[in-house]
Amino acid sequence: MSWQLTAADLPDLARGATLLGTGGGGDPYIGSKLVEQVLGSGSITVLDPGDRDDLPDDAFVIPTAQMGAPTVMIEKLPAGTEPTLALRTLEKHLGRRADATMPIECGGVNSMIPFVVAAETGLPVVDADGMGRAFPELSMETFAVYGVPGSPLALAGERGEQVVIDTGADNRQLEWLARAVTIRLGGVGHIAEYSMSGADVRRTAVPRTISMALSLGRAIRLAREAKRSPFEALAQALAPTLYSHVVDLFDGKIVDVERRTTEGFARGRVRIAPVAPGSELVVDFQNENLTAHRDGELLAIVPDLICVLDHESAEPITTEGLRYGQRVRVLGISTPDLMRTPEALATFGPVAFGLTETFAPVEQRTAGSLTAAG
Repeated sequence: MSWQLTAADLPDLARGATLLGTGGGGDPYIGSKLVEQVLGSGSITVLDPGDRDDLPDDAFVIPTAQMGAPTVMIEKLPAGTEPTLALRTLEKHLGRRADATMPIECGGVNSMIPFVVAAETGLPVVDADGMGRAFPELSMETFAVYGVPGSPLALAGERGEQVVIDTGADNRQLEWLARAVTIRLGGVGHIAEYSMSGADVRRTAVPRTISMALSLGRAIRLAREAKRSPFEALAQALAPTLYSHVVDLFDGKIVDVERRTTEGFARGRVRIAPVAPGSELVVDFQNENLTAHRDGELLAIVPDLICVLDHESAEPITTEGLRYGQRVRVLGISTPDLMRTPEALATFGPVAFGLTETFAPVEQRTAGSLTAAG
């Protein structure tokens, strides 16, 4: 059944989506402010992908998103008109109007971009996405894994630039060309891609990630207001979902951050020292956190979620927000089964990032499960 999202929901949604974004997806504050500015006192309809009355098989859905390095967006704010322009450009190219839009990923700003479009156009937003977290490349989508091509893609810039790219079924080539255009637009662009039917959404998307992000963000906030552990509340909120395993990986202080913006990505690593004497945790990232090692031992690896949170408040920290001296707690969270198939791992597992380690579920690599009791 569909439901209504209002401006009051945005802080909780941004918090939860930033957690699921595992360090990537862009700045959540900027994303929520973009929606708030357009939405005002109105509301946006969110469609349940499992309800055919909400989303008929023949509905036409065009996902919308921001593309580029998250570090750039902090200094280069969008005009706010780009995502709707990308949608209209793709509609014109295809000769068909969208019935709904949808996120391509969970993440601070990219969970919000479809709501900017919805607030401006009146379109509903489908409660699903194509990553179940955030990934750095357009080809790393469950849509692509299960047969929906990303092309044609429309890309819009802040000064009204419009580019349409069509590479047929070659999603890697689509990523390569769109990344090059984005770099030449200053490192950030807005896109509409992976147009599909309602039936394709049900077959290829990770379902109900918007409502789950809202639930996770709300659980953290309410626990803090009640002076309870937000980490226990988070484990309780995740337990009945497709992301049911939460593992406590590390607790410590950030002692070094290496970060560079190159080839349209924010790449680097963060070193976290333990509170008591012992070995450091090293987290490598490419927009999103990819691996977590301690003493050379791999504790968690993509596509499972590696989330860096404030030690006290459980506020998720994006990779561009990591700073020396922050006291943090690092969690590993399991991904849904459709993101762990051989086809999925070939698209966005370790090999897709050039990593030599093999994937093993985070709940099998480590024994320190975080439960509702602690």
